[in-house]
Amino acid sequence: MADFNQILDAGDVDNGIINVVVEIPEGSTHKIEWDRKHAVMKLDRVEPQIFAKPTNYGFIPQTLDEDGDELDTLIITRNPLPTGIYMEARVIGIMKFVDDGEVDDKVVVVPADDRDAGNEIKTLADLPAQLIKQIEFHFNNYKALKKPGATKVEHWGDVEEAKQVIRECQARWKNK
Repeated sequence: MADFNQILDAGDVDNGIINVVVEIPEGSTHKIEWDRKHAVMKLDRVEPQIFAKPTNYGFIPQTLDEDGDELDTLIITRNPLPTGIYMEARVIGIMKFVDDGEVDDKVVVVPADDRDAGNEIKTLADLPAQLIKQIEFHFNNYKALKKPGATKVEHWGDVEEAKQVIRECQARWKNK
């Protein structure tokens, strides 16, 4: 497997088209994480079936969030994406998130070239309200069986807020 942080960068952040690596397919209970030290995908744990991922999940190369991991993404597609691929994605917003007291934000993206959806999804407002509720419920509760109250969605932000967080995470990567 390629070392994504060596061969990719974050992409064209200013224009909202970024590179994203898929870790977890939508519907999976496998918590697959990029292991930066070994440059491989690693199964970290298996979640309860009731907390299968509501979206595909990935990361932006050459970024570091405040939790010390690459900046996470929630990838909205009609079908699950396989682990280990990368794609160009359009930034549509951000879910500001805290996990066990640490900032662990999630940039929300869609494929940059989505001919099925007619490239119509440009912002979070273009998503069904029910999907936003389901994502928020998932992230507010997915650790509740082990540690109630450990996670909290603080708010949803727009494209510009998402780009600002990406830029901050790029700077953190460069200064690591």
